[in-house]
Amino acid sequence: MFLAGLTLFLVTVGASVTSTGSGLAVPDWPLSYGTLFPPMEGGIIFEHGHRMIAGVVLILTAILTIWLFRRDERAWVRNLALTGMIALVLQAVLGGLTVLFLLPAPISVSHAGLAMAFFCLTVSIALFTSPGWRTDRVEASGADFVRRCSLVTTVIIYVQILFGAVMRHTGAGLAIPDFPLIYGKLYPTVFTAPIMIHYAHRLGAAVVTVCVAWLVVRIVRDLRGEKMFTRPALLLAGMLVVQLVLGAMTIWMRRAVVPTTAHVALGAAVLAVSLVITLRARRFLPVPVARRTAMENPVPLASTGL
Repeated sequence: MFLAGLTLFLVTVGASVTSTGSGLAVPDWPLSYGTLFPPMEGGIIFEHGHRMIAGVVLILTAILTIWLFRRDERAWVRNLALTGMIALVLQAVLGGLTVLFLLPAPISVSHAGLAMAFFCLTVSIALFTSPGWRTDRVEASGADFVRRCSLVTTVIIYVQILFGAVMRHTGAGLAIPDFPLIYGKLYPTVFTAPIMIHYAHRLGAAVVTVCVAWLVVRIVRDLRGEKMFTRPALLLAGMLVVQLVLGAMTIWMRRAVVPTTAHVALGAAVLAVSLVITLRARRFLPVPVARRTAMENPVPLASTGL
């Protein structure tokens, strides 16, 4: 849990690097101006601070991986931790390439996307190692819909975050300078690449809102009394409202550092809460009888005529 929280803080600091335009405040890598500790002033505070926090996350991830290999009997959990370790090393390399190649958008977006994937891994490991993970299933109606809808919602939120990363790293954050309208209209009338990237992010926000609202309503209706689902669902709804407000403030305040950075950080938190709901749904909610029977008694290949 501590590693997941620190990773969210790392994502926030990384967002501040972009928001403050400090991506090239330290022009070399892996050292900073040829040293381990350059003078912490100006943009160096954000860029080198980001590197230092990443180093701590790397050390803690290594410790967690070794710990799980020694103490957890579940091979899939150990392999998940090892995957996280590999992903973090690759993430560090992408961060270095981002600096050495002067912030190319494809590498920067990949760096952001992998950061969110690693954050999801840390959240998953925290959940899988929690005391309540091995409790009994929950009997409830509408369980199959919640299982499917939560998965779709989590995937869509992740894709929306990637859209946001593309928008940030291509300089399209203010390609549409007004909100909620688009140059005073409901849709763009000029179709440049920055405008379409920005517009896609807005459309993605609408899709995420519909998915989250649908998921929350079904959880509250069908899983009433199951706090492991209703609490994160209500939290997810509240966080999404704040996230939409932060997105609007980012435009109204011309990409000011605080709302822009908070928008990225809260987006990661929204993804994490949706992921928790998804994993809990797949672990605790019952599989429909017909599907469970099919999984337990698969049709022999020969009987299908194939």
